[in-house]
Amino acid sequence: MLFAAIALSMAAPAVAQTDPGGQVAAQQEAMKPLAILDGAWRGPVWTMDRTGKRHDLTQTERVGGFLDGSVKVIEGRGYDAEGKVSFNAFAVISYDPAAKTYSMRSYAGGSKDDFPLTVRPDGFSWELKAGPGVVRYTAVVKDATWVETGEFLMEGQPPRKVLEMSLKRVGGTDWPAAGAVPPK
Repeated sequence: MLFAAIALSMAAPAVAQTDPGGQVAAQQEAMKPLAILDGAWRGPVWTMDRTGKRHDLTQTERVGGFLDGSVKVIEGRGYDAEGKVSFNAFAVISYDPAAKTYSMRSYAGGSKDDFPLTVRPDGFSWELKAGPGVVRYTAVVKDATWVETGEFLMEGQPPRKVLEMSLKRVGGTDWPAAGAVPPK
């Protein structure tokens, strides 16, 4: 009911959405380099916690476009040796045509965070504050393989690898666009 009231109060016509300044078209164009991520992925990942303890998981990712391809959504699940989900995250990647910047909003472990994202033709990178340093994640996608590394960086110290993930594309996915509630 609240959503209906908000929708009715909006200035845009109720019957069709418009794109007056080409915002959506610019966002769709900006998402094209990330199309290499679309699909379902699976493979090994190891992470290192703050104590130096290594954790080995099987990581899955499903990635797809949403809002007519103007944003990218990602769900990641890490499974322990018994098949139990021990890590679950959801992220939305968007592009701001006015600022010409990408950002990623991530939800994991009860937290919500926003990160600037750098998109390249072969993948992306982003950084996470981690105490006195940062963790830089760098993903490269080539030949249906998604390799992502995380390195802890702190001034005066050599980089320390804290994550390594190697996923293979295991198929396509119609997520998240599939399964919408029909009008009748």
